[in-house]
Amino acid sequence: MSYLNLGIVAHVDAGKTSLTERLLHHAGVIDHLGSVDGGDTLTDSLALERERGITIRASVASFPAGDVTVNVLDTPGHPDFIAEVDRSLAVLDGAVLVLSAVEGVQAQTLVLMRALQRLRLPVVVFVNKIDRRGARPQAVVDAVARRLSPDVLPVQRVLDAGTPSARVEALPDDGVRAWLAAESRHGAAHPVLFGSAVTGVGVPELAAALGEFLPVGAGMSNGSPDAPSGVVFAIDREDGRKRAFVRMRSGAVRVRDRIDLGHGRAERVTGLRVAHRGALEPRSTARPGQIAVVQGLATARVGDVVGTPLPGDERASQFPPPSYETVVDSAPGERTRLYAALSELAEQDPLIRVRRRDEVITVSLYGEVQREVLAAILQREHGVEARFGEVRTARTERLTGVGHALEVKKQGDNEFLATIGLRVEPVPPGSGVTFELECERGSMPPAFFDATEDTVRRELARGPLRYPVPDARVVMTHSGYAPRQSHMHQKFNKAMSSTGADFRGLAPRVLATALRRAGTVVCEPVHRFVIELPDDAVGTVASLVGRLGGVPSGSRLTTSGIAVLDGEIPAGTVAALQRELPGLTRGEGMCRTEHDRFEPVREVARDAARA
Repeated sequence: MSYLNLGIVAHVDAGKTSLTERLLHHAGVIDHLGSVDGGDTLTDSLALERERGITIRASVASFPAGDVTVNVLDTPGHPDFIAEVDRSLAVLDGAVLVLSAVEGVQAQTLVLMRALQRLRLPVVVFVNKIDRRGARPQAVVDAVARRLSPDVLPVQRVLDAGTPSARVEALPDDGVRAWLAAESRHGAAHPVLFGSAVTGVGVPELAAALGEFLPVGAGMSNGSPDAPSGVVFAIDREDGRKRAFVRMRSGAVRVRDRIDLGHGRAERVTGLRVAHRGALEPRSTARPGQIAVVQGLATARVGDVVGTPLPGDERASQFPPPSYETVVDSAPGERTRLYAALSELAEQDPLIRVRRRDEVITVSLYGEVQREVLAAILQREHGVEARFGEVRTARTERLTGVGHALEVKKQGDNEFLATIGLRVEPVPPGSGVTFELECERGSMPPAFFDATEDTVRRELARGPLRYPVPDARVVMTHSGYAPRQSHMHQKFNKAMSSTGADFRGLAPRVLATALRRAGTVVCEPVHRFVIELPDDAVGTVASLVGRLGGVPSGSRLTTSGIAVLDGEIPAGTVAALQRELPGLTRGEGMCRTEHDRFEPVREVARDAARA
C-alpha cells in the first residue's frame, strides 16, 4: 500500500477545512457534508473549533485516492497557532496551499509558503471559491507568482468565474504536464488548480492530481523491518489518557512493543490506532507511511523519535518561540488545578511555557486569540475558570558577567545547616540552563545536590529584575552539610542534622547574590519584518517603523512594481505596525513578521541604571 501524508494549509477563512470535508465526501468516506458555519465538520472535532469556525489543533483524516491512501492533516490557519502548523509540516510528504479566489494572497499565506519552502516540501496550489462574487482566479495566480514563487503553472482554466455556474476546464496537454509532475514532486515547481469546496467543482480533479504531482510514499525507509522509526508530531489526551500522534517512517510498531524514546526513556505500547477512511481504527501494528495514534508513551514529547533515529529522516521544525505572555489566575482553591491543567496543555504544545513562582502563574503564547482559546479549553476540558491578564511582551534577563556567592553553614546570618557555593556564567542565547558540579558528588548525599539544582532551576524563573533567566551556566563550587546525628538513646534531632529543606531554603539566597554580582540586562523579543507596499508609501511606512522603535534595513522594487521594505522591530510594537499599515498604504500593504532574537531593552536598562 502506498501512502501520501498531506497537509492542507491556508490563511484563516480560505476554505481549507471545507475542502478537506469535500475531499472526504468525494472519496466516499463520509455520507454527509459538514460545514464550518454549521459546526459539524469531521476534522474540527474540538467543541471550541465548531463554535468559533476556526481550526485550532491539527487533526488527521484518511481517504483513498486511486491506489494511494491519503492521510490528510487539516492544520490551523490562524497565526496564533503557527507552532501547531509547523509541527505538522515537519512530518508531511507534500501540501496543498489553499487560497481564496476573492482575497488572494494574504499575510498568513506568505508565512505558510515560506515554511513550506524552508522544509522543501512539494506544494500544489488550489485556488478556492471561484464561484464567489468578486473571484479573480487569474489575478490570484499572478499574485502567487509575484509574492510566493515564480515557479507556478496553472493546469486548468476557469469559466464563468464569480458566478454560481463557475467551472474548470483542463488545459491542453502538450507534454508540459509530465514535466510539471516531475518538477512538482521535487518541489521545484507548483501546479495551480481551481475549484470550489462549497459546490464541489474542481475537487475530483484535485483528488486525482494528488498522486500525480506529489511524492507518493516519500519518507519510507529501506531500513530493516525490525528497526521501527517514527516521529511524534502531536500530543493530546482522550478520557484522561495520553495519546502520541506518530508519523511512521520505517519498520513497524506493535502493541506491547517496548519503544525507545531516547535519553534513557523506554515505554511499552498499550494501544494503537491508525488513520483509515476518515477514522482512527484500532490496529495491532503501525507500518511505514502511516499516521498512528499510540497509547502508553507516558514520557513522550513532541519531536521525539520513536524507535531508531534514521540519518536524514527528520526535518527540523524551526518554529519561533512565543513573543508574548500573560498572568493566569483562578479562585484561590483552584490554583493547583489550574497549574496542573496548564502543564498538561503545555505538554501538548511545548511552546506554551508555564511558570509558577509563589502564587503567580505565567504562560507564554502567540497572541490574543490563543489566550481566548486557552481560557475556553481550561473551562470545558478541565473545569477550571481561569482569569487571564493582559497580553504583554515576554521579556527575559540575560547575564552580563560572571558572579559567585558562598554561604557556609551556621556562619554569619546563615541559619541553615547547609553550605552552598554557586557561580553563574553567561552562555549564548538559546543554550538553556545547565547545572554542574565542581565539588565532589560524594561529598554529601545526592538528595542535597538534587534539592539545590531543583531550587536553582525554579528560582531562575525570576531574576534580579523580575524576569526569567532562560540561559545560564550554574556551577556548584562548594557544598557542606551536617551528618545525621541524635542524642544518645533519642530519636533523630533536626537541630543537629541537615535536611533537604536546608538546601532548598539557602539556595535562593546564594543564587540571588551570584546573579546580582554577575549583573543582568532585560531583553525583549525582536521580530524581522517584510512589508510589501506601493512604492510611494515606502518613506511614510519607514518613518512609522522608526517611531515604533524599529530599524528598516532597506527597500527594493520588484519586477512587478511592488516595493518591499524589510528590517526589524520590537515584538511589543508589531500590533501597532499592523494596525497602522492599511491606512498608510491605501489598504495595499501586507506585513509578515517572525521572531528573530532577544535584545536588551534600552529604556528598561536606563531605568535600572537610575535605580
